[in-house]
Amino acid sequence: MKFEAARSSYLDQLRIERGLSSNSISAYARDLGKFEEFLGNTHKDFEKLNAQDLTDFEVSLKSRGLALSSSNRTLSAVKGFYRYASLEFDVLNPTLEIVSAKIARKLPKALSVDEVTRLIESAKREGEPISLRDFAILELLYSSGARVSEIVGVNAADISISKTPDGDVTVLKLRGKGSKERLVPLGKFAVSALEDYFTRTRPALAAKNAKSEAALFLNSRGKRLSRQSAWQIVLDAAVATGLEGRVSPHVFRHSYATHLLDGGADIRVVQELLGHSSVTTTQIYTLITIDKVRESYSTAHPRAK
Repeated sequence: MKFEAARSSYLDQLRIERGLSSNSISAYARDLGKFEEFLGNTHKDFEKLNAQDLTDFEVSLKSRGLALSSSNRTLSAVKGFYRYASLEFDVLNPTLEIVSAKIARKLPKALSVDEVTRLIESAKREGEPISLRDFAILELLYSSGARVSEIVGVNAADISISKTPDGDVTVLKLRGKGSKERLVPLGKFAVSALEDYFTRTRPALAAKNAKSEAALFLNSRGKRLSRQSAWQIVLDAAVATGLEGRVSPHVFRHSYATHLLDGGADIRVVQELLGHSSVTTTQIYTLITIDKVRESYSTAHPRAK
């Protein structure tokens, strides 16, 4: 069997049976593309590889200057491919003895409440209606803890009102990894920003597109805003507030989780809000709050030093 055919079958399985997003499928395809390149350079048949061949492939990744995390991700994609190929095509799996190198755990970069506020407020530009859209995007990112890709995927119909014993709550439906849906409540600042955008900016943008657009956030042509454009809005805010270099695509998400835990939120609730399948993923944020406790203790307690 040709590698290209096996890879195509595997990607189809990820897309159809596992329901991975197009972004995830593209990432798998890129990683398997590196493996295909290795096969071509070494003139090897993927069905006849052994553990040493996989070690050679790992070495080739390092020689390209890839970060350890990138190498591990590529190896993970190859392992997944071989697990599939061994079941579907009875191909020998040479990856069983391969162990990914451990990398030091990096804490997510969380901004302070004041820094997040400055980022959001910087989007307001007098006399520019489009700034109401940018402002609403930043408010929504922080109020929901959503990924940038999830925010641009939101439709106008995904915002609803839920009645609770304590009053009405505005709720946002998000579609995360693997097309998993979750509902998150929105705060009053995000709701107010959305209302301004809906009434003062979105109608004019929608009018530029002859077709009805379901997307919540529209670009200057009245079509769905792209992930790249939304990320540029975050970057522009970082530059405007002098925070460039400290802002990552997940900066609002990391800050959202950290501030919730700092405020006493239950970690299981934060797990649900972030859409993590395992609480282990969410627990990394508790390390940040523990560091803050340790810092406060060391500076305030008379016998800490």
